[in-house]
Amino acid sequence: MHLDTSIAIASDHNGIDLKDFIYNCLRQKKINAIDLGPYTKESVDYVDYAYQMGNIIDRGDIERGILICGTGVGMSIAANRFKNVRASLIHNLDSAPKCREHNDSNILCLGSWITTPKASKLILNEWLGTQFGEGRHVKRVEKISGHKPQSIVFTNGVFDILHAGHLETLKFAKSLGDKLVVGINSDESTKKIKGPQRPINNQHDRKKILSYISLVDEVVIFDEPNTTNIISNINPDIVVKGGEFTAAEIRKRDNIPNHIDVKVASLLDQDIYSTTRVVEKIKQYA
Repeated sequence: MHLDTSIAIASDHNGIDLKDFIYNCLRQKKINAIDLGPYTKESVDYVDYAYQMGNIIDRGDIERGILICGTGVGMSIAANRFKNVRASLIHNLDSAPKCREHNDSNILCLGSWITTPKASKLILNEWLGTQFGEGRHVKRVEKISGHKPQSIVFTNGVFDILHAGHLETLKFAKSLGDKLVVGINSDESTKKIKGPQRPINNQHDRKKILSYISLVDEVVIFDEPNTTNIISNINPDIVVKGGEFTAAEIRKRDNIPNHIDVKVASLLDQDIYSTTRVVEKIKQYA
């Protein structure tokens, strides 16, 4: 986690002591901690603080938050009513990294009656130090996440001979937004990327085939070997890539602006679902 990232923290009256302890732990780590209250032990409704936190995380004003009540149960139930919130109730050290790696947890819920300050600090450290695993977990997390209304999703490729891997990527991309735009490499750029024998199907046929797929709203052909210009022109809300790279690596490699989300589609077995392998197999029977 980047040290310049802010984390909001709140509790009810039962969790105020643990809140203050965790707040100081964050400050010691040089993390900008924002204390949303309460500031006295006068009785309050945990729901009010959970909703305040949920709104902040849901809007994307802050990436992560911490909520504390007696058991943590009430906070987690209330916060998870917001579509972009993934509040995780953690009572043990084993669950802390898993909720980040598998579920991309963005709110940590703790129980002041259940975990000691020492145990809570260990949980906090694991939660802060674990990155989202992406890969196969992305598709699962996105199924419980909301997307912006009228959002545009962009994905790209050669799409020469369609196979199940292509369709899975398109299905995943479409699930993230309202309109799916697919960019395909022109014949000229495909030859530069794949060699002089490719593509098998020309750009117009490839575009026509993709256009017949109900998941796809628009198909555009581009000549550049990379997607920098076409992404700049379309300015989508989300870019979907298939591959073994992380979203951060793809953003840096393809120079994708920070205001555009990057999602990595979990690929099927590349040894089976590969256009190159399909072409080689066809040649065996030629």
